[in-house]
Amino acid sequence: MANILSQPFSWLNLLWMVLIAVAVMGVVLVFVMYAIYFERKIIGWMQLRKGPNRVGPYGLFQTVADVLKLLIKEDVVPAKVDRFLFLIAPVIAYTPAFAIIAVLPYSEKLYFADVNVGLLYYGALSSITISGILLGGWASNNKYSIMGGMRSVAQMISYEVPLIMSFLGIVLMTGSLNLIDIVKAQQESGVWFIFPQFLGFIIFLIAGNAELNRTPFDLPEAENELVAGYFVEYSGFRFAFFMLTEYVYMFAMASLMTVLFLGGWDAPFGLTFIPGIVWFILKFLLLVFYLFWARSTFPRVKTDQLMGFAWKVLIPLALLNVMGTAVIKSLFF
Repeated sequence: MANILSQPFSWLNLLWMVLIAVAVMGVVLVFVMYAIYFERKIIGWMQLRKGPNRVGPYGLFQTVADVLKLLIKEDVVPAKVDRFLFLIAPVIAYTPAFAIIAVLPYSEKLYFADVNVGLLYYGALSSITISGILLGGWASNNKYSIMGGMRSVAQMISYEVPLIMSFLGIVLMTGSLNLIDIVKAQQESGVWFIFPQFLGFIIFLIAGNAELNRTPFDLPEAENELVAGYFVEYSGFRFAFFMLTEYVYMFAMASLMTVLFLGGWDAPFGLTFIPGIVWFILKFLLLVFYLFWARSTFPRVKTDQLMGFAWKVLIPLALLNVMGTAVIKSLFF
């Protein structure tokens, strides 16, 4: 793909780019469908339930049926909403989720675009989703929706600070914002960054979960208080857009953590005869399992606990990690 981007414009190159983009989107959508299925199965197993088991063998087509149901349901637009903002908010929320996938490398040769500021690109675009969530809550003209939207903005902005600070230590160690260079730095040193940057990894793990608005940080859509939060007035495929956003970000977040902290496609113990993409997928699935595990294990925290944990615990720890990395690098390297 990088070769196509560096070539002069032609209709054939444009066709190839469109086909590759469609293929990547198809892979992500299949992941979303079966991530939902396996999440429900894993949570059911942990809670001594069966999970989906009716539609298709072992319930494999349950999510497909749910998606079809959402696509054919009536798209209800309440009378008192701000119609334009109400309709465009889901698009603003989910479009950046797909766009950030463009800079994620999956193996040494399998990536969409080699961007020198890939980490900056990821952080900048993922912030746009906050606007879509806030607009969706505000445009719904519903007190529960606006409360959910405001909660989400406060939470996502608060946890975005330690999230970005958590990988600054890696930037200091490698001197690069390029995701491919970060993986190569781990290959050359023979040490994945999860070891020298273990504190940053833990901060990223927690803050990333909060950025996804998932349990135990799912206060923006707390059904026992806010019905369904910022998307309570949405139905049909627009509701599906918000759900799609969460799971696409899960794909992107787990992929980014694999690249930054687990060596990307780098093979452990010298097992290089196994293709790098296989190692990437295994590490990726391990992190996705963690997100499912956390959802079935931890109770929801209160709002004051949520915000206090970000500003009083994670941000000071992230600052300590950055300062410690800078001191060690200046003294010993």
